Amino acid sequence: MYLFSKMTPTGLTMLAIFGFLVQTGAADSSKHRDNVLQGEYMGVIDGEHGPKKLGVQVIALGKGEFRAVGYTGGLPGDGWNGKAPEVVATKSVKGRITFEGDYANGTLRQGQMELVKDGKVIGTLPRVNRKSPTLGKQPPTGARVLFDGKDADAWQRTGNRGAGQMTADGLLLEGHNSKDRFGDHQLHLEFYLPFEPHNRGQGRANSGCYLQGRYEVQILDSFGLEGLDNECGGIYKIARPNTNMCFPPETWQTYDIQFRAARYNDAGEKTENARATVRHNGVVIHENLELPERTAGGPLAEGPEKGFLHLQDHSNPVRFRNIWVLEQ
Repeated sequence: MYLFSKMTPTGLTMLAIFGFLVQTGAADSSKHRDNVLQGEYMGVIDGEHGPKKLGVQVIALGKGEFRAVGYTGGLPGDGWNGKAPEVVATKSVKGRITFEGDYANGTLRQGQMELVKDGKVIGTLPRVNRKSPTLGKQPPTGARVLFDGKDADAWQRTGNRGAGQMTADGLLLEGHNSKDRFGDHQLHLEFYLPFEPHNRGQGRANSGCYLQGRYEVQILDSFGLEGLDNECGGIYKIARPNTNMCFPPETWQTYDIQFRAARYNDAGEKTENARATVRHNGVVIHENLELPERTAGGPLAEGPEKGFLHLQDHSNPVRFRNIWVLEQ
């Protein structure tokens, strides 16, 4: 959806849908207030050529600053037509944040956006709290449960920091290697990104899921970003996700990965590259993707030997739960 720009004379697409006003309660919004406003909104408005479904992601940037990203057809993975979204940034002034559009204006409050054009309400976008369809997925028969919240015995801390460690409320910390090693396998992993509105780029809730300790599927707070190879779901330096399926921080998210290890001949020469199909929050973001080389920073070099699951420590408090592997 191309927000905040003018309609074309032909009306081939709905542009400049709305600007919106956010009640924050204070000019210098606290972390809590910013996080309450951050999130996803989706609904239907009365467009020039009939009803139009819209999706908007509102991202908190700290100190009362926000960015809004609008999508025609719905949210990523839920109706978005794939056309370039419109991105608008603003800052709170005297407790209000205003996104002014050429086509319509609106307000964001009490969990929904109300859109108004020429004094007439043309629709509302309620807040939606999406959940991955594979959240809480139980391990099948024969799977190895690496973490279920009872203990961290299946893990070792990275950097020779000793035995596995979990929080008091039963979550696995970042910075672990599984004791078990795997070849071809299916992985289910659930992760939780902290709310770090003042951080940017690779400093914002960063970790990584390294298959066999070699190939990284990036973990990062990439909510509302473009979806690059170094953002959430990206295969670092190899491939960007087909869709940026990153949910807002402080939401449990899932990776479901089918991994096929690289093949080697008797002389130890690689004959086939590794491959992976990755589902992020239930949506396929990489399908049978070839992994031609090890990710820089991976603790294990490529080779015919099995490798461990590595959960990177990037100095951000990312948390994990419900981790299991089914060898193929």
